Amino acid sequence: MINTAPTKGNLLAERKRLSLAKTGYDLLDKKRNILVREMMQLIDSVNRLQEEIEKTFGAAYAALQRANVETGIRSDLAGDVPVDTSLEVKTRSVMGVEIPIITCDTAMPNQIPYGLSTSNAALDEAYLCFIRVKHLSAKIAEVENSVYRLAIAIKKTQKRANALKNIIIPSSCQTIREITSVLEEKEREEFSRMKIIKQQKKTGLN
Repeated sequence: MINTAPTKGNLLAERKRLSLAKTGYDLLDKKRNILVREMMQLIDSVNRLQEEIEKTFGAAYAALQRANVETGIRSDLAGDVPVDTSLEVKTRSVMGVEIPIITCDTAMPNQIPYGLSTSNAALDEAYLCFIRVKHLSAKIAEVENSVYRLAIAIKKTQKRANALKNIIIPSSCQTIREITSVLEEKEREEFSRMKIIKQQKKTGLN
């Protein structure tokens, strides 16, 4: 059932609409592929980072446990550790999707902030391991948030692409076929009518 008048103007308009829909689908499909590729690369990073952070956490807690056994729980040293204010969050765009870039000072300290006479090697090792954990935590937060945002964007892009592929394009093709069929039928009728008129005029002249 044609929802628009079967005219040549509407046929041209529908063909243009179909062309735009196909172009839109191609662009969305390319965007989806780029986003998926970006997300898969990040997922590989997540797996690697999770393994590294678990290993570093294990080493840090083992060292801290040794320090607690050797010197007791030294909560008084926590005040000597400076507050880290180097964390900074920026964004970058991937096909219009804003994903975070988290940066922080990854340089290891040149010296331990608390007195050496009140600590031991195990506590120093724990301190350095937890600094490494902090850096890895910032990185994994960046990557996981990026994966989450990309996944949402991929879902939306796929939904729009499916709408074009399964609804808009087939509907437009059907409309073009129906309008073309009606116009062709009108042309045949007009040709037959003109042929009859021409025949009648010829007969009248005779």
